[in-house]
Amino acid sequence: MRELGFSEHWPKLKQKTFTTFRFPRVDRDWGWMEPVTVVYKPRTKQKKVLGKAIITDKKAVYFGDISQSEAIEDGFPQGIGEMQDWFVHTYGSRETFHMAMNKLTLAWIDDNTKFELVKDEVKDD
Repeated sequence: MRELGFSEHWPKLKQKTFTTFRFPRVDRDWGWMEPVTVVYKPRTKQKKVLGKAIITDKKAVYFGDISQSEAIEDGFPQGIGEMQDWFVHTYGSRETFHMAMNKLTLAWIDDNTKFELVKDEVKDD
């Protein structure tokens, strides 16, 4: 099972379903109904497995297609402007705004006990 990593404890991870935006992978892109292991801080010593989820929806979108409400739901309280700043900071360029992304919707597939554990561990920053 492949890992889907997050570098921040996004509040959306407390929900039973959540979305994330990812650029297509060259080696093997994310697939509809693919089970994944959701991890915090992959490739670091602080790596922590948060649980297992399944990709329930996958749509190709461009940055300009993302609505204000989607940006807020994705973890950017100030909306699309804050999300744009995060993309520039993370990827180092506005060129990413012209690239197609995957909008992935995931649902936790662990039992309710595990979901509650993840919910309690993820902190609002």
